[in-house]
Amino acid sequence: MQDPTDDAPFTFLPGNEAGGLLILADHASNRVPPPYGNLGLPAAEFERHIAYDIGTEWLVRRLAALTGAPTLLTRFSRLLIDPNRGEDDPTLVMRLSDGAIVPGNARVDADERQRRIALFHRPYHEAIDGLIDRMLATGVTPVILSIHSFTPAWKGVPRPWDMAILWDRDDRMVAPALAAFRDRGLVVGDNQPYDGALRNDTLYRHGTARGLAHLLVEVRQDHIADEAGATHWAKTIFEVVAPLAARPEMRKTAFYGSRTDDVRV
Repeated sequence: MQDPTDDAPFTFLPGNEAGGLLILADHASNRVPPPYGNLGLPAAEFERHIAYDIGTEWLVRRLAALTGAPTLLTRFSRLLIDPNRGEDDPTLVMRLSDGAIVPGNARVDADERQRRIALFHRPYHEAIDGLIDRMLATGVTPVILSIHSFTPAWKGVPRPWDMAILWDRDDRMVAPALAAFRDRGLVVGDNQPYDGALRNDTLYRHGTARGLAHLLVEVRQDHIADEAGATHWAKTIFEVVAPLAARPEMRKTAFYGSRTDDVRV
């Protein structure tokens, strides 16, 4: 599945395709592949949340090892193109992100937008589609677990949550996961600090639209900023998600309407 060249848009970690769990990391990397250079930005900007979800690659790699689940991680920065947006989303290629002007995106026209979709965005989503098809072919309907992270503060205001669960209509995994994480004494945002209803984002396309149970977990970045923190949180998420994903109700397809008037930023 993985392109062996340095320009591969995603990393595939093989796992048990009959195990019933698929793990995704949409914003795992701050890498900008050649020939895009640094998009005209100083290196320090690529260490910020605008370039990637800090800590998620460590966390997801450990989750993959704990679960044995097949896993896909992007290998390109969200500043190049955001894989967690639909192809028609106006924020797919950002010219301004949290105060940072992105010079390399200033003159992106329709042709360049389509080029980035074809080189980076679409191959990632086609890989997800193909992997889901293979998993379904085993006779086991998979649950999708998507991992993101959020900043400890926004515009100088501290965020109180340790983690968050974002969702749209399908709450099969959401309701029991919220309860289980809170039972551990964690402060868990329910569609906070972001709303999970974003039409054609990753989980809409591969979860909601296909009727697959799914869960988007966001972890506060200061909790997973080093390997020790990522290891701890991988264990915590594994202990909650693994038994929930094995429940019979998660093995059925179910279709829900989408709240298209709600948009997550």
